[in-house]
Amino acid sequence: MDDKLLADLGAILVARTVQPVDGITAAGQPNEAAFEVFAASAYVRVIDLRGVSENRGMNEREVVETLGMDYVPFPITSAQEISFESAAKLDQLIKDADGPVLVHCASSDRVGALLALRSSLGGASDESAIAYGIQAGLTSLVAAVAAALANE
Repeated sequence: MDDKLLADLGAILVARTVQPVDGITAAGQPNEAAFEVFAASAYVRVIDLRGVSENRGMNEREVVETLGMDYVPFPITSAQEISFESAAKLDQLIKDADGPVLVHCASSDRVGALLALRSSLGGASDESAIAYGIQAGLTSLVAAVAAALANE
């Protein structure tokens, strides 16, 4: 299985394994079976960018913690929160983990947006940062990322 930043949740359920890229995997909303694969693949933390009112179809915190992973809610609920400040906070949450991290929202668009800005904070050019974000699921929030990069 190819190592990709954006997880194909269907494929990992078939393969029963997932590999992080630089310690991170981006994804849309996993189901309980997908969380089991992440846990079995030695992931230690799940960072959930979904807002509290978004339906996950389960008690995600309970599922993740029962599987032995750390559950970290980090709600990003508006385009205004696509910022370098949010990207820096996400960066710290990733760096503080002592193993692979899953970062997810509903579709991975918010994940891709913040990972693009995180890449920029790490020295990537604007073009490279956006390309990295797209690899992580960035779609409809490209304009918000471009605006943040322009105001840097």
